[in-house]
Amino acid sequence: MPPPAEEFAVDDLDDFESRLHDFLERFHSEDLRRILLPDPDGRLHFPLVIDFAELLEFDPEVAHLLYAYPKDVLELFDAAAQSALDKFDAAARRDKRKAGDESMETKFVHVRVNISGSPLDCPEASPSIGKVRVKHRGTLLTLKGTVIRSGGVKMIEGERKYECKKCKCRFTIHPELEAGNRITLPASCKSKSSKGCGGANFQLIQDSITCHDYQEIKIQENVQLLGVGSIPRSMPVILMDDLVDIVKAGDDVVVTGRLSAKWSPDIKDVRSNLDPMLLANFVRRSNELKSDLDIPVEVINKFEEFWEASITTPLKGRNSILKGICPQIFGLFTVKLAVALTLIGGVQHVDASGTKVRREPHMLLVGDPGTGKSQFLKFAAKLSNRSVITTGLGSTSAGLTVTAVKDGGEWMLEAGALVLADGGLCCIDEFDRTTIHEAMEQQTISIAKAGLVTTLSTRTTVFGATNPKGQYDPNESLSVNTTLSGPLLSRFDIVLVLLDKKDEAWDKIVSSHILAENAEEKKGKTGAPEVMWTLPMLRRYIHYVKKQFKPVLTKEAESVISRYYQRQRQSGARNAAHARLMFRNEVTKLDAIAAILCIESSMTTSAIVDTAGNALHSNFTENPDQEWNM
Repeated sequence: MPPPAEEFAVDDLDDFESRLHDFLERFHSEDLRRILLPDPDGRLHFPLVIDFAELLEFDPEVAHLLYAYPKDVLELFDAAAQSALDKFDAAARRDKRKAGDESMETKFVHVRVNISGSPLDCPEASPSIGKVRVKHRGTLLTLKGTVIRSGGVKMIEGERKYECKKCKCRFTIHPELEAGNRITLPASCKSKSSKGCGGANFQLIQDSITCHDYQEIKIQENVQLLGVGSIPRSMPVILMDDLVDIVKAGDDVVVTGRLSAKWSPDIKDVRSNLDPMLLANFVRRSNELKSDLDIPVEVINKFEEFWEASITTPLKGRNSILKGICPQIFGLFTVKLAVALTLIGGVQHVDASGTKVRREPHMLLVGDPGTGKSQFLKFAAKLSNRSVITTGLGSTSAGLTVTAVKDGGEWMLEAGALVLADGGLCCIDEFDRTTIHEAMEQQTISIAKAGLVTTLSTRTTVFGATNPKGQYDPNESLSVNTTLSGPLLSRFDIVLVLLDKKDEAWDKIVSSHILAENAEEKKGKTGAPEVMWTLPMLRRYIHYVKKQFKPVLTKEAESVISRYYQRQRQSGARNAAHARLMFRNEVTKLDAIAAILCIESSMTTSAIVDTAGNALHSNFTENPDQEWNM
């Protein structure tokens, strides 16, 4: 679309308003009547969401003007919607009076534009936050990002009416939001008479000031969409009326609005600049979509065909999936199994009293340098559709949880890594933090900073990695070797210790595998079943099984778990994760034993696992199904 002109102008304003009325009455009459119904929350402001694609098909000229001059056209749209609502309201009031009922409360409607499925839903009209430029100023713009800061709801003046002392003409003045909501009176009277008034003295009409709810948030572009070395940019967003308080820190949002600018606060010895900001018209939370992947039916059929072919050898099929996890690292069967179970997660349980047992397991890798811990963290972050990678040494406690910052004289909460990873995976390398106990177990963060008392959700899986402090001593406890407190270690469902014991036989196997991999890469792999489980396929598989399967425990699995582990519910999450990995809705004896394997591998000394708790030397067996049947 061509860039907008300096000012909005149409040949016939009455005809333009009539076209707006026609569009609303044709497509949104039922929505307007629905607004007139009694509201249990007692709201005064209501949104009327229109589709830009629908408007473009109905009247292309109006749609183009809406894109080029959103401020003026949306004001006319709001007036047309309010006029239509008042017309329906008047008819309803007449019916109410005939029936002997009381009059209804006045309600306000605001037109909100949804651009989904329209030509505006393209990179040019919907750029990333870091690519917003002056050319986008004043146009209808859509930005996608994550809410990292959420301010309090305030009251702001929206309009006031003045009267000319000379001709008694009344007119409305809107404060300039970009200039700190300053009122600027006109130089002369706005009288529409042929001769004009010319008066310059005005007086405020009593009780004519209209106020609006006002909130300022800040959104940051998604880190996963950035290139290597790019710094995520952020932008303040202004929410008003029905849009306030519908999003919180950590939410993924799609915001449509008008790009404007405001002067930065006046600080001594600091130059004032024009800071860009987005005046929101429509906000859509995309939390429900943040983990969605486009999974075609053909891919789902591939999954089903794979398990149909592996029906007689299910463990071999599972192992071929696990080999696709971090394929550059040889062996480490137990670690790859634990990573898969951690990413898939279990099924949340809620008992009769309302107590919830979390479904997101936490995992910690403790090991010597060079054992591949960071590689697993990075690969797990790629497998998760919503992930945040950080380091414990390079992050403060507030950076992991939530920060209270002062902006423009007001304290605001800024989300940390755990809040931003809500609903996904938080990878913490060099894990050494002792202040995230509540976030890991209760999946909330309780805040009491600078007078802000609230609770934020952290329904995230924590995947940590750390080195032992000095040489790992098998005779000492894990808490002594890692200097992590016992209560914090107890939050992790799986703790795997990777010790480099310099085994000559193991080193020979690993070196042979690396050399063989290089030779196969030169020749090209063909026909291997592991070729199917590439990174995109694994992402789709994990997302599909998490969404599709809700496994339940069988009596046989319950018997195994109750004999091994007294607290059945805590291990149930790992059992359900293994059942999902095996593409079924039932937790069998095999799933229970696989969970026990992970638990035993989490111990530094184990009577069951041959490797004495060292997961580094755990390898894939050639015939797992035969070993299971034996």
